[in-house]
Amino acid sequence: MPTHRRGALVTLVTAVLALGVPGLAAPAQAASSDLYVSPAGDDHADGSARHPVRTLQRARDLVRARAADLTSDLTVHLASGTYRQSGPLTLDARDSGTNGHRVIWQGTGTTTVSGGRQVVGWHQVPGRKGLWSAPAPQGLTDTRQLYVDGVRAQRARGAVPVALTQTATGYTASSDTIAHWKHPSDAEFVYTSGEALWNIERNGLGQWTEPRCRIASAEGTTITMVQPCWDNSNKRVEFPDIPGRTVSMVGPGHLTNSGRATYIENAYELLDQPGEWYFDKYAHKVYYLPRKGEDLARADVEAAAAEKLVEGRGTADAPVHDIAFRGIRFSYATWLTPSRPEGFSEIQAGYTITGDKGWATQGLCQYVEGGTCPFASWTKMPGNLSFAYGQRIEFTDDVFAHLGASGLELGAGSKDSSVRGSIFTDISGNGLEIGGVDGQTPASGVQVTNNHLYGLPREYHGGVAVLNGYTQHNTIAHNQIDHVGYSAISMGWGGWPDKIGDAATPNPSHDNAVRDNLIFDYMQMLDDGGGIYTQGLTGTSLADGEKVTGNVIHDQWGLGKNVYTDNGCTYETVDGNVLYNASYANVASRHTDYRDDLGNNDPTLVKDNWWEEGTADGDNKGLVTTGNKIMTALSDVPPEVVANAGLEPAYKGLLDRGLGAAAAPEAPSRVGTSTAGADALYVTFNPTFADGGSPVTSYTARAYDATGRQVGQQGVPAAEFERIALVRIGGLPTTGGPFTVTVTASNAHGSSAESLASLPLTPAAASVLPGAPTSPKLRTAVTAATLAWTPPTATGDAKVVGYRVTVSDGRDPIDVTGRDALVTQPSAKGMFRVLGGLKPGTSYTVTVAAVTAAGTGPAATVTAKTPAA
Repeated sequence: MPTHRRGALVTLVTAVLALGVPGLAAPAQAASSDLYVSPAGDDHADGSARHPVRTLQRARDLVRARAADLTSDLTVHLASGTYRQSGPLTLDARDSGTNGHRVIWQGTGTTTVSGGRQVVGWHQVPGRKGLWSAPAPQGLTDTRQLYVDGVRAQRARGAVPVALTQTATGYTASSDTIAHWKHPSDAEFVYTSGEALWNIERNGLGQWTEPRCRIASAEGTTITMVQPCWDNSNKRVEFPDIPGRTVSMVGPGHLTNSGRATYIENAYELLDQPGEWYFDKYAHKVYYLPRKGEDLARADVEAAAAEKLVEGRGTADAPVHDIAFRGIRFSYATWLTPSRPEGFSEIQAGYTITGDKGWATQGLCQYVEGGTCPFASWTKMPGNLSFAYGQRIEFTDDVFAHLGASGLELGAGSKDSSVRGSIFTDISGNGLEIGGVDGQTPASGVQVTNNHLYGLPREYHGGVAVLNGYTQHNTIAHNQIDHVGYSAISMGWGGWPDKIGDAATPNPSHDNAVRDNLIFDYMQMLDDGGGIYTQGLTGTSLADGEKVTGNVIHDQWGLGKNVYTDNGCTYETVDGNVLYNASYANVASRHTDYRDDLGNNDPTLVKDNWWEEGTADGDNKGLVTTGNKIMTALSDVPPEVVANAGLEPAYKGLLDRGLGAAAAPEAPSRVGTSTAGADALYVTFNPTFADGGSPVTSYTARAYDATGRQVGQQGVPAAEFERIALVRIGGLPTTGGPFTVTVTASNAHGSSAESLASLPLTPAAASVLPGAPTSPKLRTAVTAATLAWTPPTATGDAKVVGYRVTVSDGRDPIDVTGRDALVTQPSAKGMFRVLGGLKPGTSYTVTVAAVTAAGTGPAATVTAKTPAA
């Protein structure tokens, strides 16, 4: 396994220059025309080395006065320290380099551009043991993020304390509990989706989403939700002649499970776990429950305040250009739209439906009267740093961390720009966004290379590490992406019309490459995504279509694929990748090409990959599969292929860069239970992907009876849980149920807060065996085979927890466990496992049977012969 990350903070640019990496420009030598900035400077100074200015805005004004006629690069030297921003450093064409020279904003590696406000003056709250409060910083009117010594705190949250019945405007509650809260209109309902597994609910707008809407008012038992968030999440237009199919063709028309919320967030009454906080805007106070070992008298507590840190406002006629940012850390910015009536009515990958009648028109184009075009052009999550019509913009050796929206957005009209040798982590939404899908000038020539993106998204869990819209000649290469909640890289858009037999939305994309990336531990929270996910047309032919080559992608948790060619994905080449440990498929899916009536599939080439899927060579009406090799272990892959993926040698130091004090991990999520006998429960959950800077070593599940008394506990090493995907709590009382379960994660620095509790369940004896799996297939190679099957249609009186595989050569039975053994059952998706050590030209009979708490059911049998050597 590759090194995850840790170690001392170093300035990567210096190290890279020492190694002579080609293409990375050296920092400009200090010249008399350079400018100098220091947090201890004076904006009335001249900006010389001996008399630095204090603010970025003043430095920009001095740059503007000099940039019109540069004869060399102009470097703005930012001394170490924190530069606090109440608003963005706004740049336009006047702030650009000229005559082939650049304006370089050069940090030291410990230079921080911050949108935060320090919270000081903490004292204990009388009558609330362990709770502290402090006056809010001057000028702070709202925030969604609080950090204590660089560790993100959790907005106070908990189970919805009442039963809810959905209405046209919100809910009728079973009691008036919420109406008696201090400020009900601060509270926000969160609707987490993912697969409906065991007793885990799917509450969102598709397995890949987590929408959020705030309460507008609570009067008695009547809860009214804010508009337009509520209507945008519940009134999405459906085709009158296609029941259940929204015109958007992405997800359902309304919140599922009768609009039940997974949990409620942001109320004083929910403060009950260490690490939780609440901002009382009306009393202008911040409340916090410290974690073990935290001393608020000494801690640096930061409330994210500014919504933008840097904004490049170019236009098509006057682009902002030739600007570089190096060695700078960007932190402590927020995004307040989800707290407003607009809310967060998610479609996919942080795109939302917005506006008073967004549900009726936004992005619906040709399908509804008054629909806005192009089809599927919804509202993109903003970046805390953003550029529009930026040319030759460079970010090198930077850190994007502790941010509340997307980290960096290179939007419409971005051209010939680069993001290199940088870190993206602890970001609420998408890490890096490139281009858009709204019909504006596509981004082109953007190079995203040798970056480390991990531990995100932290708040809007449907976000992705890299979001690439309609773009041209972009390259995403040699990055490492790990420990992310949903998909790692998302490409393209607008292919959904093939669901109703229409062609994908035309778009300007072509000549994009995703190559030599290392992606692992992805889809750690939501489902129906991939390591590399692509939507819509990628070009005009296989020659200029998207190239997905040389990537190593493994260890997916949620249901999906390593490489996901989704609706309308056309002209994609998937070549020379190493793909393993996926649920459902290594490369998928096949889609009909509706641009004509010939009955072909979207042209796609899948060749020369190392994988476990084992699909045979063939040409399925344009979907060509050829030369792929079944791998039984990583040792089957040429070592140079594996070594080439991910960060190049000069950038490996990114994995050892610490970003502050390590801490206990975030709590696991989506806890579910299943019966494991009359006195036991099986527990599954989504593992922690924000590990606090130290790997998770173990998980502990705790069972509680209806009175809240703990009645059982079981720990499991993290590696073991990731292998089998469940924990068994035995010895539970045979009375006192139903029981709920919470889970904590532990690392070298402590244990997380308890997760949100599972739904209640009473253990029951199981005696009815599951049925046999269906559709078994044995896809053979010379010395290996892939066994594929579909879960049984009937599981008896318990849930499937694994499978038992036997091979006719007499080897010991193989117990198949893991998350896909659990999650493929309710979705009826297929499974596959590789069998190695076979002999050429030999016939084998293989059986597979489902396992539940009742025992092992009847087997399905398949026989096939391996090819001769």
